[in-house]
Amino acid sequence: MLFLYNLIIILASQVVKLIALFSPKVKLFVDGRKEVFPILQSKLSSNDKTIWFHAASLGEYEQGLPVIEKIKVHYPNHKIVVTFFSPSGYEVRKNNTVADVTVYLPLDTKFNAQKFIKTINPELVFFIKYEYWPNYLNELKKQNIKTYLISGIFREKQAFFKWYGGFYRNALKTFDYFFVQNESSKNLIQSIGFNNIKISGDTRFDRVVSILERDNSLDFIEQFKDNKTTIVIGSSWPKDESLLVNYINKASDTIKFIIAPHNIKAEQISNLKSQITKSSVLFSEKDEMLKQVQHDKLEEFQVFIIDTIGILTKIYSYADIAYVGGGFGNPGVHNILEPATFGVPIIIGPNYSHFAEATALVHQEGCVSISNQNELNEAFDNLIFNEDIRNEKGHICSTFVQMNKGATQIILNHINS
Repeated sequence: MLFLYNLIIILASQVVKLIALFSPKVKLFVDGRKEVFPILQSKLSSNDKTIWFHAASLGEYEQGLPVIEKIKVHYPNHKIVVTFFSPSGYEVRKNNTVADVTVYLPLDTKFNAQKFIKTINPELVFFIKYEYWPNYLNELKKQNIKTYLISGIFREKQAFFKWYGGFYRNALKTFDYFFVQNESSKNLIQSIGFNNIKISGDTRFDRVVSILERDNSLDFIEQFKDNKTTIVIGSSWPKDESLLVNYINKASDTIKFIIAPHNIKAEQISNLKSQITKSSVLFSEKDEMLKQVQHDKLEEFQVFIIDTIGILTKIYSYADIAYVGGGFGNPGVHNILEPATFGVPIIIGPNYSHFAEATALVHQEGCVSISNQNELNEAFDNLIFNEDIRNEKGHICSTFVQMNKGATQIILNHINS
């Protein structure tokens, strides 16, 4: 089976090179991997002690960030190496300050695994949430390098739990310890013979709790809000926006809307803005517009479209109500924990069952799931015009986050014991 797997990886590596000729995103995937070993050789010496964290993409990186930060404190003489599989993670966080080296993970061939591990020579390795690369894991096991899965989550549909899943189950044997998010994950992995498991919870709660300790102020958002009820729409997709625009265009001028779309390509932003009949301003044009039109001030606009990345978390701190997008697509809704940590009631689309935190908050009624225009209108109106309900749902959200923090410390306690 390993032979067949390696053959598939080699064939896939050639196929993506062809696709890269036509796809900018795949080109980043291919070209970025050409630079991995030169970057490592320029930033690491043979005397360096390292700790390696692997994240599939941006979400997993954010999930692992509290552990990375704590490990950095506990192991100040080690260099931190962070790898990404996806361009959507690497391109956004390649210049992060927590890691000493950030690179793409080379494709999982036996040669790449041996060369990569020999180059960075890690003492500890952490895979975040998922991604099980057999050649890397086998090489780590062969060299007796401690390897952990953190914030792991397992589901019955995964190959590990099928009759044909022996190859994948063997990959799990290479881990020294599993830190999983919930009881069901623990039970599943125990059912196939593993007992080196601890329920630690989800490290994302630690990350969002830490956000409260930072400076989240944005003067231009405060100016735009102008002490009015403000709805923040985060990570929206066109299916979300088709409903949201209908509501925005009919809403009272006393309600402010901030939209931070998932996709900020100019064409999509222009299309979104053209559908909105309220006075709207883009983040990218606000300064120039306000210079040219002296009588207009930021607070006079009803809609603020954020066509940039990296500030949505801070913007949520100004929200009275949040709508988090993605819930009309697959795999589903985006991160609801960021608005929740600020005690903001949340509205989402119908596809959230793959996300434990969303499922829990819908059950606890801090979060409202909607499926159509009428339900969205009713959910917004209910929260806008009933301050008691808004405060109650917001309190449920913030309490939920606080009650679930602590995963990072559980992981650290075990590793340092």
